[in-house]
Amino acid sequence: MTLVNNQITQNSRILSVGAYRPKTVVPNSEIVDLIDSTDEWIQQRTGIQTRHRALADESLVDMSVEAATIAIKRAGITADQIDSIIFATISYPFQAPSAATELAARLGINKAAAFDISAACAGFSYAVGMASDAVRNRTAKYVLVVGGEKLSDFTDPTDRATAFIFADGVGAVIVGPSDSVGIGPTIWGSDVQNRDAITLEPSFLEYKNGKSIADVGWPNIAQEGQRVFRWAVYEMAPVGRQAIEAAGITANDLAAFIPHQANERIIDSLVKSMGLPDTVEVARDIRTTGNTSSASIPLAMDRLLTEHPELHGKNALLIGFGAGLVFAAQVVELPPQP
Repeated sequence: MTLVNNQITQNSRILSVGAYRPKTVVPNSEIVDLIDSTDEWIQQRTGIQTRHRALADESLVDMSVEAATIAIKRAGITADQIDSIIFATISYPFQAPSAATELAARLGINKAAAFDISAACAGFSYAVGMASDAVRNRTAKYVLVVGGEKLSDFTDPTDRATAFIFADGVGAVIVGPSDSVGIGPTIWGSDVQNRDAITLEPSFLEYKNGKSIADVGWPNIAQEGQRVFRWAVYEMAPVGRQAIEAAGITANDLAAFIPHQANERIIDSLVKSMGLPDTVEVARDIRTTGNTSSASIPLAMDRLLTEHPELHGKNALLIGFGAGLVFAAQVVELPPQP
């Protein structure tokens, strides 16, 4: 039997964005003594001045409820209209049930498809692409996409290579139907030959009979900084250019560039390598938010629109890249003024 698809595809777009940053702000001065560093060194290497940290009893899903509630309200819909939840994270501490289903329960969404994806710092762009495909093919009408991390639970405060980089926060968007194309094709992939450049080390050496038999200390994100830096600088600019071309526009048609907030020097290099014009507003949320992995793009989007409300409805290039090494990019029309 030949299956028949009677569904006519439709366009999709990001309808709204919401963000939550924990109230505790940690300046470099509170970190440097433990890692034998200086505020000047951290800023020169990464651009980071401060970062947000969740309280010990503030969970990833607690933060996600806040960001999602804002996004739902700004989209002008109700929670029970959401058909699917895609939660991008690497810091939810349970394999099952998923963060997405916990979030659905907390929001009172009882029947939506809900699942997590693990694509690290590219997770949000992966999820936006998947949500767009679902809306376009009428698998869902409204998709809640969440990028969220509580990386302070997985960062060794004495690790000189990572202690100053990672932070906590959640960003969320609603992807829904549109009269015009609002999300361009996703250019995504992975460089698996370098997948070990960033790892999340477990807090145990080995399992035996369901129990860990050797504690190796704090569960810690580890990375080879220079290796990741070179990869991002040289390999991601072509991905960004492909996304622009796939969207059928040129760099001159962009109003904003919202990359993963990994390192300000990487951001500067990408802007130069892609030849983005000076008219493009570049998100630099890294300075006060730090690296929040899958949360960094929606958090940066929210801040950029707050600081530049004229960008609502304009074209932006999103690009995420991180552990795996995985990457994804797409051109989107930024959400309209709420």
